[in-house]
Amino acid sequence: MTEATTAVRRGRGGGGAARRAERSAVRIETAKYIERNIPNFEILTPEALEVIETNAETVLEEIGVNFVENPGALERWRQAGADVQGERVRIPRGLARKLCETAPSSFTQYARNPEKSVEIGGRNLVLAPVYGPPFVRDALGGRRYATIEDFRKFVKLGYMSKWLHHSGGTVCEPTDVPVNKRHLDMLMAHMTLSDKPFMGAVTEPSRAQDAVEMCEILFGKDFVAENTVMTSLININSPLTFDATMMGALEVYAASNQACIISPFIVGGAMAPVTVAGTLTQVLAEVLAGVAYSQLVRPGAPVIAGAFVTSIDMNSGAPTFGTPEASQITFGMGQLVRRLGLPYRSAGSFNGSKLPDAQAAYETANTLNTGLYSGVNFMLHACGWLEGGLVASFEKFVMDADQLGALHQMAKGIDMSENGLAMDALREVGPGGHYLGCAHTQANFKTAFWRSSLLDYKPYETWYENGAPDTQSLANSAVDRILSQYQQPALDPDIERALTDYVDAKKASMPDAFT
Repeated sequence: MTEATTAVRRGRGGGGAARRAERSAVRIETAKYIERNIPNFEILTPEALEVIETNAETVLEEIGVNFVENPGALERWRQAGADVQGERVRIPRGLARKLCETAPSSFTQYARNPEKSVEIGGRNLVLAPVYGPPFVRDALGGRRYATIEDFRKFVKLGYMSKWLHHSGGTVCEPTDVPVNKRHLDMLMAHMTLSDKPFMGAVTEPSRAQDAVEMCEILFGKDFVAENTVMTSLININSPLTFDATMMGALEVYAASNQACIISPFIVGGAMAPVTVAGTLTQVLAEVLAGVAYSQLVRPGAPVIAGAFVTSIDMNSGAPTFGTPEASQITFGMGQLVRRLGLPYRSAGSFNGSKLPDAQAAYETANTLNTGLYSGVNFMLHACGWLEGGLVASFEKFVMDADQLGALHQMAKGIDMSENGLAMDALREVGPGGHYLGCAHTQANFKTAFWRSSLLDYKPYETWYENGAPDTQSLANSAVDRILSQYQQPALDPDIERALTDYVDAKKASMPDAFT
């Protein structure tokens, strides 16, 4: 760890200006990524796991997967021993699983602040914010298209959050910036407004390359060549289709030793069977093919096996979230991914509500807790999600980020130390007494119970005198307070100038495009 920390600092350069900026910077408390001290919930029997694994191999061998508009991918598969007919790739039983063996079971994603680097895999859980909504919502302005200024506000909120470990990627889609240039502004925001780890661009292979080159400026080219500094979301076009855009981005990142979340995008009943076991079979087949392909590009490239799964309302056709079936699939995929020896991505603050209301809270609580107990290692969408992922909500962001603290506390498990057993307190108080003044309580009261920093615990009279605020009102005030306290983390001025020059040159090299 010491060598890695030193390498990061050397890669960034240094100088008097950087040291002065570091000394004057305000330190923001960030909790370490979660290290689970609780068991995973296993919903499938060993026999059921073997049946699903066998069926997934049958899907790959007999049905196959499509790699569309990507001759290079087809040739890689042909050389590996797959049966390639047109764009259909049929993978012999056992081949994909064998290829997956070179993918690491865990890896470190380095942040520009070494203290905030994260270990993805094992018993760990890394929390990242919402990704991809074209709309934003706040209590005052309502629902509207997202802008780059909204994006920067979300990055600042994520940086200020104690419980978020990761800055994420496209926390909202800044529609006021040309499509072919907005990735540059988004990356610049993550790199300069936060010092947490972040995600790269995937909407076009050249944009993925831009992300790699910007990281080489931020961390140093030699450091990026040997270490993982980005995680990026590669969605599979379910069912069983790997499109050229996503695979092109994967090829760039895998070749550069940067991590990819290889994740089917499933709406049960539309893009996968309506049954849990059928969906698990398809998801596993897609994950096997996607991870195997990343290893064809570069054996040992870091990957995260993903499962984004929701169901569908059979009356309206709308996706539904926080449902029992989605939880069952998340639990089941956790078991299947662990048997592959890979890090696992799933769950989040999923809900279908239009507002940060009771529906949003119920559905979010279901999916967050499912993620904790299913063994998820990287939880994208952990805060801010509304309206089936169409909306990033400022109030929901801080509401969810607050509740992530409860996941940290739950993951600790039960303290069975001498202090945790509290026999001294039991002896001191005895029958009929109370524990408020005993020595054990006095020694432990500050840390004994997790407490929300947002929710209202005041007596009714005090709450009423303060304007009877609901949770959305409290969250709206918290957004304003947090943003008013934000101070930009220190960054070497030479590096920031080099990043700015890179972005300016890239933008000047092409005309604006909004499609």
